[in-house]
Amino acid sequence: MLYFLFEYLNQHYDFPGLRLFSYITFRTSLAVIISLIITTVFGRRIIDYLRKMQVGETVRNLGLEGQMQKQGTPTMGGLMILMGILVPTLLLANLSNVYVLLMIITTVWMGVIGFVDDYIKVFRKNKEGLAGRFKIVGQVGLALIIGWTMYFNPNIVVRQTVGEPGAIKSEAPMVLRKGTNNYYYSQDVKSTVTNVPFYKNNEFDYAKVLKFLGEGYEQYAVFVFLFFVVTIVTAVSNGANITDGIDGLATGTSAIIGVTLGLLAYVSGNTVFADYLNIVYIPNSGELMIFAGAFVGACVGFLWYNSYPAQVFMGDTGSLAIGGIIAAFAIMIRKELLIPILCGIFLLENLSVIIQVSYFKYTKKRFGEGRRVFLMSPLHHHYQKKGYHEAKIVTRFWIIGILLAIITIITLKLR
Repeated sequence: MLYFLFEYLNQHYDFPGLRLFSYITFRTSLAVIISLIITTVFGRRIIDYLRKMQVGETVRNLGLEGQMQKQGTPTMGGLMILMGILVPTLLLANLSNVYVLLMIITTVWMGVIGFVDDYIKVFRKNKEGLAGRFKIVGQVGLALIIGWTMYFNPNIVVRQTVGEPGAIKSEAPMVLRKGTNNYYYSQDVKSTVTNVPFYKNNEFDYAKVLKFLGEGYEQYAVFVFLFFVVTIVTAVSNGANITDGIDGLATGTSAIIGVTLGLLAYVSGNTVFADYLNIVYIPNSGELMIFAGAFVGACVGFLWYNSYPAQVFMGDTGSLAIGGIIAAFAIMIRKELLIPILCGIFLLENLSVIIQVSYFKYTKKRFGEGRRVFLMSPLHHHYQKKGYHEAKIVTRFWIIGILLAIITIITLKLR
């Protein structure tokens, strides 16, 4: 909203400093500050209101140290995160940008699913919350909206080389090839290409999965692309949900991921950096930095109250939204294949549950008694059972998250 106001004033009046608002980096900084203010200052009032409404966490006794002390701690604090993301985005981002609109839809969509789940748990006194099938339907529905829009919206394109000067006749702009005096034609095209780590050309086209079908295989690329989008959205949102098990773990990890995604969005939306790193240049995707700034600010601000000992829990309202946001953001900047590295903590937590459940069922069927790989899953509970304090577990997981973020950025040049 303010973006359009300042754009209008900049066009019609010559006030000093108005042009500053057109810079993405400036608006991103403002987004971080506003988000922090909302989550820390107004967050206190939200926590007091949740406590007044007796929106408290119901804790099952799993035999973990200090667990029962958390009984009654206000939950549904994810509302603070949603406010911290949406308000700065609506104020500072270009709301005509399709990427920004998709991220707003993702935030609201996943936030509503999580809110319904928390509402059923808290007010209906049903510990199971929203049935798993309805969560999956919601996640798949969002993934289909994102995938379909990414594939068919004419404003979502990538810039690719279309030929050398003289080789073809083209009205496409000529770009100087890095490190040479040669020029080549580039053109904005619809494509299912994405970045892939450790690969020579740093690019992978989903359509080529169907190359075995022969001529005309490209027309079915949408189905492959949608399959990948659905898989990524559901996996990451559930991973974030599982990770939210001890104070500050999901929040801090998500903030680290958000900073990395913001940097990746910036280089992907900048022709100079994209050409230097030899990654896909995505016109207009740099605007996602404002959303990333609001996301990081909201996570850090929420961490003010969610760090050990937590004064509030985000609930599924926050965790499902965070996971959906990370997945959608990565897909839009064509970095979704970096998720196994960047979201390594989420992946480990997911795998620990899958391994534990699968092995238990297998051994019960074969030996008549279920056996376990971990003392308890998800993985953070395994270390709690081993006697580690949850604050130490969280700090060490954050360190691993920072290391994974650095590796993710390094992969842009390793191929």
